[in-house]
Amino acid sequence: MPTLKRLPVALQLYTVRDQLKDDFRGVVSRVAEIGYDGIQFAGYGGLSPAEMRRLLSDTGLQPVASHTGLDTLENRLDADIDYNLEIGNKWIICPALPEARRQDAAGWREVAASLNRIGERCRDRGILFGYHNHAFEFPQVPEAPVGDRGIDILLGQTDSELVFWEPDVYWIHKGGSDPAAMIRQFAGRVPITHLKDVTRDERATFAEVGEGGLDWPAILQASDESAVEWHCVEQDRCDRDPLESVRISLDNLRSWGMGGSQ
Repeated sequence: MPTLKRLPVALQLYTVRDQLKDDFRGVVSRVAEIGYDGIQFAGYGGLSPAEMRRLLSDTGLQPVASHTGLDTLENRLDADIDYNLEIGNKWIICPALPEARRQDAAGWREVAASLNRIGERCRDRGILFGYHNHAFEFPQVPEAPVGDRGIDILLGQTDSELVFWEPDVYWIHKGGSDPAAMIRQFAGRVPITHLKDVTRDERATFAEVGEGGLDWPAILQASDESAVEWHCVEQDRCDRDPLESVRISLDNLRSWGMGGSQ
């Protein structure tokens, strides 16, 4: 692994969603003990902004974006902005799109326009807004010119000043593209990466970072060259206990010089 800029590492709390149901504060504290620098939200565990600020202060964790559903973003955006401003989080991210909104090119274009509107409101209120991909953005879009994928429409028709991109390297790979090449393509528009690996077996499913088949030297080098500010570990499903999986991912990232630079 080449010598790279040491970037801090956050955990997307969706990874430990089942554990959070029983003990949100305790699990977040455990994430801090494992050594993560920050957390990314997929819900707030019923905590008020004051309670969340206290938890972040007590654990020393930094808030590194909230994944907020499109319905909330389109209909209750200001309330979510209020919450995130109160806890000191500067990023809000759309984590996915409903299937009904991505049936054809017109649907993708309408979503892109909506993301621009959301991004403009976020900017006006001092929040940065982004989009997180899965694999469904990568096939050819029906009724679009040959070669046009959903990801091309979304990133091509959103204003880079209003909508950044959080590339999920696992889903880029599953979509048939090269994660490192895409990070480089959108250098300066990718403040946060989503890191997970893919198993080498016939399942080709989720694995801890460094335990599968993705080309981590290339991904981390591309991130180093592309103004990435944070790496964020997410593992949608874990064969191990999720807290053990996130420890393995962080240990591997630390062995490559990541973590601990917040």
